[in-house]
Amino acid sequence: MTPQYPSSTLEVMPCPPEKRRDALLQLAAAHDSKLQAALSAAIKAMYHQPDTQWGGLWVTLEAGQLTAALWIQLLPMNMAQLWLPKVEGEHAHLLLDTAREWVKTQNIRLCHLELSSEAAETEGLLLKHGMQRLVCLEYLNASSHRRLAMKEAMPLSLQPFDELSQADQLSLLAAVGQDSLDSRPLRDVLSVKELLAGFYQQAPQAPQHWYAVGYQNAVVGVLLLAPRPALGRWELMLMGLTPDWRGKGLGRLLLNTALELAQQAGVQEVVLGVDDVNLPAKRLYQQAGFVRYAQQRLLAWKSGGERSEAPK
Repeated sequence: MTPQYPSSTLEVMPCPPEKRRDALLQLAAAHDSKLQAALSAAIKAMYHQPDTQWGGLWVTLEAGQLTAALWIQLLPMNMAQLWLPKVEGEHAHLLLDTAREWVKTQNIRLCHLELSSEAAETEGLLLKHGMQRLVCLEYLNASSHRRLAMKEAMPLSLQPFDELSQADQLSLLAAVGQDSLDSRPLRDVLSVKELLAGFYQQAPQAPQHWYAVGYQNAVVGVLLLAPRPALGRWELMLMGLTPDWRGKGLGRLLLNTALELAQQAGVQEVVLGVDDVNLPAKRLYQQAGFVRYAQQRLLAWKSGGERSEAPK
């Protein structure tokens, strides 16, 4: 692996075990408080893993001293998350070149990260190193006490998601995703099975608050909620209806149901992420009192590996 930015004293290598602690401290210093919490959780999950599982942690050394670190955190289904170094210039170029090549050799299908809308310089650097923009997400929050007005009572039933067989879970998610405006480029890359694995990875308590949604003796949609105890709120991970049941007012009722479940659990705030191009969903959320508090861009390296498709 030949770096594009050679230096007589600077070298990039897999992090030696004895320097791992310093490397992870370097990473923590590179991120804001929100990302530090996520990074800390990721590291904690790796705490007892053998040295061989830390192959995605790379460092630069200058005259034998650790100067920067980058981590490719391996996720289920050949996915990964990229944690960027604090430094810029030659160190960053070396690490990103190496990380991109390592992702290719490991046949990682999607290695991603999220950037705030203010990180234009970092985004430019990543685009130069072959990353692609996939999605622009708006993050919204609202009080769990808010409700949308309904013209008539339309009772929904909620069935625990894990009572469905895996095949039925995947079939339902595929139907909900059909013609969805949310994260289309991401859906083009990932199979439904891989998307579901990603939801599980994001929610350690899953599927405690995940539901298949019923109406008039039919399964019409899905509702995935995730408590975030450290933040004192719940996240609405996914809310969707199958195509035949859209445009009938059920989306309003489903959102009210999500807010009611959070309120019953004593949670004051609900947060969610929505694709910037999904205008109908954004209008619905705004009507329920949701307001934007952040915007993030999802960037990724994509490999040519095969999708892990749902079983036939």
